[in-house]
Amino acid sequence: MAIDEETLKQYLADSPPSVVRLEIKPHFEALSDQEKLYAHYLSIACYAGTRIVLHQVSPESEGIYDFIIAVHKHYNGEWKKVQSDAKLSDEELKAFLDYAAMFLGNTGNYKSFGDSKFIPRMEPQQFKAIAALTDETIQLWEQIKDGVFANAEIGQMHLGYPGEGHLSTYYPDSPKITKKEIGLLSDFLESKKLLPENTRIRSTPIGYEVLIASENERPGETERDIPEQEWDLEGELKGKKLVLTYGDYSKNMATIADAIETAGKYAANDNERAMMREYSKSFRTGSLEAYKESQRFWIRDKGPMVESDIGFVETYRDPHGIRGEWEGFVAMVNKERTKAFGKLVEAAPELIPKLPWGAEFEKDKFSSPDFTSLEVLTFAGSGIPAGINIPNYDDIRQTEGFKNVSLGNVLGAKGPNEPIPFIKDSDLEVYQKYRDEAFEVQVGLHELLGHGCGKLLQEVKEGEYNFDIKNPPVSPIDGKPVSTWYKPGQTWGSVFGSTAASYEECRAECVAMALSCDFGILSIFGIGDGSEDINGPPGDLLYASYLSMARAGIAALQFWDPNARKWGQAHMQARFSILRTFLDAGEEFCKLDYSANDASDLTIKLNRNKIISMGRPAVEKYLQKLHIYKATADVEAGIKLYNDITHVDEFFAEKVRPVVLAKQRPRKVFVQANTVVEGGRAVLREYEPNAEGMIRSYADRSYI
Repeated sequence: MAIDEETLKQYLADSPPSVVRLEIKPHFEALSDQEKLYAHYLSIACYAGTRIVLHQVSPESEGIYDFIIAVHKHYNGEWKKVQSDAKLSDEELKAFLDYAAMFLGNTGNYKSFGDSKFIPRMEPQQFKAIAALTDETIQLWEQIKDGVFANAEIGQMHLGYPGEGHLSTYYPDSPKITKKEIGLLSDFLESKKLLPENTRIRSTPIGYEVLIASENERPGETERDIPEQEWDLEGELKGKKLVLTYGDYSKNMATIADAIETAGKYAANDNERAMMREYSKSFRTGSLEAYKESQRFWIRDKGPMVESDIGFVETYRDPHGIRGEWEGFVAMVNKERTKAFGKLVEAAPELIPKLPWGAEFEKDKFSSPDFTSLEVLTFAGSGIPAGINIPNYDDIRQTEGFKNVSLGNVLGAKGPNEPIPFIKDSDLEVYQKYRDEAFEVQVGLHELLGHGCGKLLQEVKEGEYNFDIKNPPVSPIDGKPVSTWYKPGQTWGSVFGSTAASYEECRAECVAMALSCDFGILSIFGIGDGSEDINGPPGDLLYASYLSMARAGIAALQFWDPNARKWGQAHMQARFSILRTFLDAGEEFCKLDYSANDASDLTIKLNRNKIISMGRPAVEKYLQKLHIYKATADVEAGIKLYNDITHVDEFFAEKVRPVVLAKQRPRKVFVQANTVVEGGRAVLREYEPNAEGMIRSYADRSYI
């Protein structure tokens, strides 16, 4: 389907983007010299994966990155000189800088939150005028000119399965590879016990090639996770050959491993040193078993002053939901904020039984994780979340534990004069006063108890189960013994596939929405004394929390594509389903108000006095189904439930979504500090929160 001019407008880059600086100086300065050097080399390792992220976004992203940095360096950041030499108007220069800031803030030319392409608000000839300024940029223009602006087909403006007309560089040079082929290949590799997070798949004349990220192109047999390297396929893929090829991103992986090994010299303890060794082994050889070992040491490293995790982590952008995007963060602990999270961890064993399922669907023992509030120094990847719960390996999470982090300076970052659509004027004062605290409570419950709770019923190996197979647990949904569970080798992600990421985010959000109604939990965060004060500060915070979720559910429609009729962002699909849950509870609890025929004055009407009696039960009923279907590997019922509630009907598609698009505001992009070594000490270098500062911060990272 070709793109018409009206549709094209929704793909224009933000004007201006909301550029915000991540404030970190006091927290970095509080570190010892050794800790600063540890943070410095870890930051290099994180950012050295930037080109990997660019490759994972689109074929043209690396060239666009080089173009922006080349112009900056040639002119030493004197953009007025660029404007003069390229004969650009003020508006045209601004359009280029806005695009550059948004590109760098997303590490690529597709939105990290939504997976849709964005294009400059300028004509190609104006962009080309900048290209003509240097020999290097002329050559780069020839490489990127077909990728900077809109694609001829609208499907290519969204990330997704190539065989369905979308773009995905997780399947490079394979425009015709189908979802079914990817599924069959992924199942085959799973049967061979090859983990997928650091892989890509490419079609070849004789079959398929699995690209494995590693410095070494020929790791030894003992260094690889499996000894085999090629197979003649059977079944529906009979006649085709599958080959493993190591050395994907080889140069980048070498730089990362070198920086990791240097960081290890400044580690604070044996767990950190062991973690660095396993990281290096993984990044040099491609072994994800070594990477899993690094995560075990990471879990054991309790309460470090410098917290960091790095690797191929989240799988949101792979349309198949199993291959990871490069990500790495380095952060400092905020001790004061961490105290509240520590109390939440202590209370977890008493809180989990309040969730709407029995002990047979819960882990035998809650492994108390490290839960810290962090201030981010470095976050390399396509976007920065507000909180993290990792590792994502179920076998580690179920038996050994995990860590939760809340990113304080991300949560607290605000753009200037941010408008707040869809909230009634009468609710604005309470909403603005309590939304940040409400969000912090939401993130804490979401990450710790949402992602941290729940048991997967499994046949661990043939004939051995982690539940009583002779007397299976009874489902609270229908009162019958469960009849499905995970077979040997199956994981949550492999069974639920591309639905898994959004489904799990929804489950975690629902846990948070249900438990935030417990006033004892609110008191842990310093809100009230635990009594059910619906009309005091605890009630205000709870009201702000439910309003925030309802508002997020409306805003989510920005990330639904009416042409492909698909969601482009896992968290927003989840929040839309929770809005639907609120509305389905009844108008007495929640409804959307509007008087104008075009719904341009749409606002949320939510009865704060019905949150406990109507809102919470509705959320818990939905949560119970999400949880039980996940726990029992009931993929048919689970996906039907989720697809039904996230279906966008005519009202939301034609009445509400246009209002959302008209009122959408730029998503924040963050200017991050750098560290440099001077006189043997790591020192901080900060940048202005604007497009020029964003560009200079990346130009100063010479190792990218």
